[in-house]
This record gives sequence, structure tokens and C-alpha cells, in this order.
Amino acid sequence: MKKLALLFLLIFSISVAFSQEQKKPKIGLVLSGGGAKGLAHIGVLKVLEEQGIEISYIGGTSMGAIIGGLYATGYNASQIDSIFKTTDYDALIQDYIPRSTKNFYEKRNDELYALSLPFRKMRIGIPRALSKGLYNFNMISKLTHDVRHIRDFNKLPIPFLCIATDIETGEQVLLNKGSLPQAIIASAAFPSLYMPVEIDGKFLIDGGVVNNYPIQEVKNLGADIIIGVDVQDGFKDRKALNDATRILVQITNMQMIQKMPENIKKTDIYIKPNIDGFNVVSFDQGDEIIKRGEEAARKVIDQLQLVGNGKIQKPYPVNSKDSIAITGINTPQLENYTRSYVIGKLGFKAGNKISYADLDRGINTLSATQNFSSIGYSFTKSANGDDILNLNLVENRVKTYLKFGLHYDGLYKSAVLLNLTQKKLLSKNDVISVDVGLGDNFRYYLDYYVDNGFRWSYGVKSRLNTFNKNVLTDFNNGEFLDLFGLSSINIDYTDFSNQIYFQTIFRQKFLLGVAAEYKHLKIETKTLPSSNPKIEDSDYISGLAYLKFDSMDKKYFPKKGFLFCGEFQPFFYSSDYTKEFETFSILKGEMAFTQTFFNNLTFTFQSEAGFTVGEQTVPFYDFILGGYGYNMINNFRHFYGYDFVSISGNSYIKGALTVDYEIFRKNHLNFTANFANVGDKLFDSDEWIEQPKYSGYAFGYGLETIIGPVELKHSWSPETGDHHTWFSLGFWF
Repeated sequence: MKKLALLFLLIFSISVAFSQEQKKPKIGLVLSGGGAKGLAHIGVLKVLEEQGIEISYIGGTSMGAIIGGLYATGYNASQIDSIFKTTDYDALIQDYIPRSTKNFYEKRNDELYALSLPFRKMRIGIPRALSKGLYNFNMISKLTHDVRHIRDFNKLPIPFLCIATDIETGEQVLLNKGSLPQAIIASAAFPSLYMPVEIDGKFLIDGGVVNNYPIQEVKNLGADIIIGVDVQDGFKDRKALNDATRILVQITNMQMIQKMPENIKKTDIYIKPNIDGFNVVSFDQGDEIIKRGEEAARKVIDQLQLVGNGKIQKPYPVNSKDSIAITGINTPQLENYTRSYVIGKLGFKAGNKISYADLDRGINTLSATQNFSSIGYSFTKSANGDDILNLNLVENRVKTYLKFGLHYDGLYKSAVLLNLTQKKLLSKNDVISVDVGLGDNFRYYLDYYVDNGFRWSYGVKSRLNTFNKNVLTDFNNGEFLDLFGLSSINIDYTDFSNQIYFQTIFRQKFLLGVAAEYKHLKIETKTLPSSNPKIEDSDYISGLAYLKFDSMDKKYFPKKGFLFCGEFQPFFYSSDYTKEFETFSILKGEMAFTQTFFNNLTFTFQSEAGFTVGEQTVPFYDFILGGYGYNMINNFRHFYGYDFVSISGNSYIKGALTVDYEIFRKNHLNFTANFANVGDKLFDSDEWIEQPKYSGYAFGYGLETIIGPVELKHSWSPETGDHHTWFSLGFWF
């Protein structure tokens, strides 16, 4: 009956159209929401194109808005298929911000804390959503480059509309004007997963809450025939509702499920892919879901043939241009952050030609600050034809955060990290962060920082580190150990450091800084037969200059990137507890290069060196090698094959090669070989290029977790024959 009704409708439409200047019937396409299940729309589109069906209007919700919006822009089904096959769905869901877009301050924050919670009016809160949706927004913005100046969606290659929900009123919002990427992202802002999107003063979320199948809206555009693709679930029983996602989806879709029988009656060609066994986040099964869409469309192929011309539909030409000439940047008036701060984070200024990668980097850098609860942008055409970038920034009302971490290693032992971060404490652009490590060895770290973007930034740091350990060095060139016939001593080590620093960051990878430092160093032992347990108890004043470059994609288990750190530290004054101080300087540097082959086999090459300048140096600032998994301070350095704090000298050179194989996602097997020469005034002769005096090897397993890396290492050294097994848990601090 339905086939006959469709045939009658087609004949009627054709006859009416013939009488009205012989116009073809207008075909409207309705695409429902459904998360990953919406990938079935791609399969349906492939079949529609095979039948030569020309779509006149498209309406979609949520995933239907994403795929429908791209199709309306000019992409064909195969192109959209390729786009989704190359999409990083972990990044899409978690709003992944590349490490390369973060400055050094933000990198440290992301590589230290396992949990961050907003703190307002003495109450701990929870975030509004898991993600801001920026990854999605940036991706859609780049893909819709050709139509970036269009503000009326009826003027797209195929007229388009999508649906969102006003979260404050519960009303439907029809989106057919404005910024296309912003409208698409608003329609797909799944509650709790993505932040609401503000458009024209309205706070919008996923349109599937109120209208997941906008058939009437497409009819109102002028469609004569409606093809509808429905990837929604029906009501499921308690056995199927076995996780929070499924329950939330059923709650969200209740109203629409009840409306669907009526909507199906209004649909001329209704296509219902079999999406049983999939859920809204089944992106890893995308190929199968797309195939289900094709299969469903072929089941109604006889109906589709009635409205198609039998010729394969050609796509509109899509320009893959990846550059934008920015002639101006409009920023909103912000209460707490200056325009120079915003432009500094963007990393580019007006009057430059940039790529979308540059734009993504800048937007991600703004997001990494956590200073903005919402970030969007659009383009308008300037008088000379170039683009004006219009930033839409909503300041984060939360200025205070409580953060938490957990760590265990063989040097500092176990600790819980508590952090309080306060923004806008004394002025615009400032932030103060206080870490307190509670456990076997008390530690704290305070950093007050004023970030001025392209201009010089400044701050104050204060740090206390303590540990107790049986060590193989006495910080005195072995004299104490030889004198008393000991192989090791037990020490209490306390480092109290304070800095005033000035630094500038450019291109978000380079850090150039200078600082003045006051340090109190105290080392005690009860192992030596002396009435005075103090080995060292002195104050030091020094300067510091440093240059850093960091393009590593991750600090732990990196897959690509380059790292360089160089420091020069002259010591001007000491209270001189040992009565042996003379002015001296320390120069040290580190380089590392990481590259991945065959997707999961990664090689990291590392080299580092350091030496002191001066006739008389302080042995307590010697380079100390040994152990792994702890946060390195002063001149303490990791070295496999030797226990913590085992090798010392006022100069050293070290090289290491690590081979890491990701056996399956976030699980790693790795092998490291490291070699070093350590001694006094090593570089005054050819000793540093001789066969390495120290070597060590390690084989380990590592797991990436929400609290940081979990690592088990077994190391050995051929020189000593010693074996050491180390376990470390969580981010280093």
C-alpha cells in the first residue's frame, strides 16, 4: 500500500510540478540523532547517491546534524565516510587538547593531577560536562571552510536546518542561521558529555531531547517527498539498560520515542537501520554501522528508484584549502583577562596568513588555560576579501580548584598530593598554585605566576623537598665512606628553594627565562660516628638562566617530539657551613628525540650532560645518578642499573635509548639501555669520550591510567652485577 501511495504522490507531484514551470518534486532528507549509531546515515547516503536521488533540503538532529550539515556543505557520502574513518574518537569524546598547544605551566598541571574539581563558596563542585566540544568544533570549522561566510543556511549548496534544545526552558530551537559549525555543535551537545553552547543568549544542548526527527521542519522548507532515516532506539527493558549511558539515552529519548509512530506516518520513505548491539559511543564499530545503513536503504530500493534518476549523484566541489588570511581579530571585552593575554595564547596576530592547524593550536591553548567555560569563533569577510576572526569567549566563573594526585616511588615513597589553585588573586592574568604532598616525606610547592601572553611574564616559586634514604654516596667524593669503612649511609635530605623569575613563551614551545634563587640545603646522617649529624646546613644565593623547547606529544610514553633543556646557574653567595665555598657555576643540558614506527613501536634517544665551572665547587651540588620513577630536583638524575643516589661527580655525560612497544592500548613493554661517564672535571680531558664507565639496562611494563603511569622496572648493571626492581605509581611530584 505504501509503495502505491508513494507512486501516486510522485505522479501527483510531477503533474503539479509540470504545471508549475515543469519543476521537479523537492526531496527532503531527515536524519535523526543517535550518537555513533548515526554513522548509519553515511551508508544510506551512499545508496541514495547510487540511485541518483537529488536532495533539495536536509534537516538533522545531533549526529544527524553533523552528517547532514557536511552533506549540505557539499561533501558526498564517500568523503564523509573518509572523514569519520580518520577521526580520533577518543579525542572527540574527551575533547583532547594536544600537549604541544600548552605552555610549560599548563603542561605541568596536566601531568601532575589525577582529579580536578571546581571549588566555590567553600563547596566542592563537579564540572558541567566532560568536554567543551572544542575538538568537534575545530574539526567542523575546518571542514566547512568553503561556506564560513554564509549566515543563512538556506544559501548552502543544499538548504539545511538542525534542532537544539534550550536547556533553561525545555523548548525546541530551530537553527537555520548564524555560524554553521556552532549550530551543528549545539545540536549535538549530548547532556553531561558536552558543554551547552550559547547562541543568541540561549543555552543549548542536544536537540534530541525535544525533536530527534525534524520532519515537519523539513516539510516547511518546501519538501514534497520526505526520506527519513531513523537510528533511534525504541524503549528497552531493564535487562538492556545495563549501563549509565543506555539509561541516560532512554531518558533523553522518551518523548521522541513516543512521537515516532506519528512521524513514521508522515515519512514517504522510512529507513530504519538495524542498530541493535550498538550504543551512542560505539565509534570503534563504525564500519559495521555504516554497512547496516546501506543494508537498510537497499531494503527499500524499489521505493528509492521511484524518486531517483538512476544516475550516480555527483558531489558539489569542496575546496580543501587550508589557509586563512587573518586581517583582523575581534575579542570580547573580558573582565579578568586582557586582549594581549588572549592574542598571546592564540599565538598569531592580525595581518598573518595561518593554517587551520595554527588556528586549532591557538584555540586549544586558550582552552588549556581553563579560564574560559565556552570558546567559539566565526569568520566574516573584510573589505579586501580576507577574513576577520571573531572570538566568542565566556569567562569561567570558577576561579578556585581543588586538585588531587597520588604517587609512590622508591625514593620519596608514598604520598597524596593536595592542590589549591586560585586564579585572579591579585591581578588580571594571574594564578597561584599550592601543592602539598602528604606521606612518608613531606613536600610542598608554591607557584604564583602572572601570564602576560607575548609579553614577559613573571612569578614567584617556593619549594620544599625532603626524603630519607640509605645511599651509596656521601656528597664528599667518598671520603666519609672510606674513612669509616662504610658502603652506604642513611641521610635526611632537605631542600628549601625560593625563586623570583621572569620568562617569555613564544610559539607555545619555547621558554626563555631568568631567575634569582635563594636555597637552603640541609643534609644530616646518624650513620657516621659523630656528635654532629649535619653534613651540610647552608644558604645559597644564585642566578639562573634557562632555555627550553618541548614538542613531545606526551611526557610519559611519548610517541613523537623533541625536547631540549639548557640551564646556566652561577652561585654568588653561601653561608658556607663547611667553610669551603668559592663562587662557581653549573651548566647542564638535556636533549631527547622520540619517533614512532608501525604505529606502536617507539624509539626515544636521550642525551644529557653537565659540568661545573670554578676552582672550588660544592660537592652537595654534584650530579647524582641512580634509580627511576621519582621527580628529579637539583642535579638528581635517573639512571638504570644503579640504586637511587648512587653515583656522584661534578660533571657527567649520559646517553640512553628506549624502545617501547604498545602491546595494546595504553599498555607498554619497554627496554632501555643507558651509559654514562661521571667524575670530577670530566671535560678537562678526553675522559668523557672514553668507553662508558657506567652502564645499565632495564626491562619494564607500563600502564597509562587516570592517576598517571603505573610502571614496573627491573634493571641491572654489568659492572656491579646488581639487580634492582622498582615500582612507581602515579604522576611524578
